[in-house]
Amino acid sequence: MYAIVEIAGQQFKVAKDQKVYVHRLQEAEGAKITFDKVMLIDNGGDVTIGAPAIKGAGVTAKVLGHLKGDKVIVFKKKRRKGYKKKNGHRQYLTEIQIEDIAASGAGTKKEAKKLRQKKRLKKGTI
Repeated sequence: MYAIVEIAGQQFKVAKDQKVYVHRLQEAEGAKITFDKVMLIDNGGDVTIGAPAIKGAGVTAKVLGHLKGDKVIVFKKKRRKGYKKKNGHRQYLTEIQIEDIAASGAGTKKEAKKLRQKKRLKKGTI
């Protein structure tokens, strides 16, 4: 079972007991977090797609620690002009471990398609 979930503005494909590095979160180490922006859940071939997110679904994770990523060197140069600029950057990260993927309230592909069609009818685009 895996899910595609939005965490800190980025989408990640996560599975149970997987460790993921995400942009720095405000929660303390050892805290449990629930992410409710779940875009897709695959449960052994039974795929559920949200429009845009699945209502009632959630991914629970535990914060393992806060750290800094590897150094990235940014080097700019313009040839024959004497212009050189060297800059470095280390991203602040949070390591989380996925504990549970809950698909309660999740529909099927057909239900998501019906919801999209209803929205189009309300807007009058069909």
